[in-house]
Amino acid sequence: MRHFILGTDWWTDCDDAVAIRMLARAHKSGAICLDGVVINACMEDSVASLDGFLTLEGCENIPLGLDAEATDFGGKPPYQKRLAPFARRYKSNADAEDAVKLYRRLLAEAKAPVEMVEIGYLQAFAALLDSEADEISPKTGLALVKEKVSKCWVMAGKWDADGEKENNFCRNGRSRLAGAAFCEKCPVPVTFLGWEVGFDVISGGALSREDYLWQALADHGSPEGRSSWDPMLVLLALTGDEERAGYTAVYGDARVDAQTGQNYFTPQDGGRHAYVVKAKENAYYEDLINQRIAN
Repeated sequence: MRHFILGTDWWTDCDDAVAIRMLARAHKSGAICLDGVVINACMEDSVASLDGFLTLEGCENIPLGLDAEATDFGGKPPYQKRLAPFARRYKSNADAEDAVKLYRRLLAEAKAPVEMVEIGYLQAFAALLDSEADEISPKTGLALVKEKVSKCWVMAGKWDADGEKENNFCRNGRSRLAGAAFCEKCPVPVTFLGWEVGFDVISGGALSREDYLWQALADHGSPEGRSSWDPMLVLLALTGDEERAGYTAVYGDARVDAQTGQNYFTPQDGGRHAYVVKAKENAYYEDLINQRIAN
């Protein structure tokens, strides 16, 4: 069985909720094991609302971690306040494990290769890479990732031209530094799905109006569906292969400017990074995502 750890900016946008339903359903069906979720944008109801959402999905036992210092992203999404009352295990942000400690613990305990899926900001992952030996493991974070992680799937960047900017890299000083550090230090293969891939693929609009996931989209202002950046990344990760998932992969080395958040890519055969280019029409991806989230 494939094992995943998710990082999410469970934040003002709603494509995270669509993506997490896809992972939760794959986990509940036994297709994968979602070992844990780290929230990398902190707001008042972050943890309780995600626990509430996972509880409604029948996945209430998945451990949650939080970067409690990541309070500088802004926003007060209505869907978080709406979902928080359904929480069972995590009633407040204080109930969640520290993000880096959860990453370290899950990797130290892993008996099989782990794939990291990142659909938010990268500062918690970058902090993991910089972490030192502790009571959880005698190994550094870099060593744990190198030993236990087989692949990273990351929604970030805009790769159709050099010097572009995208939210997950350039939102603020924290995300810019983290993007630069991640690209420089991550010791395992990384595939990026960029903004240009998902913005015109719209999913979620066909959900029942009685579905709490549709309500999250409506609370965001997207009752007819939302751009599918995070769901497309999750669909790619669940497929596990860029070509089979309907993409062409461009290999090389990615770089993020720590001051501006601009991303750059140098193509190179055998490069440690890749970004994907759609090889199918938008309807292909829309249909697959909508099938996975349907009531």
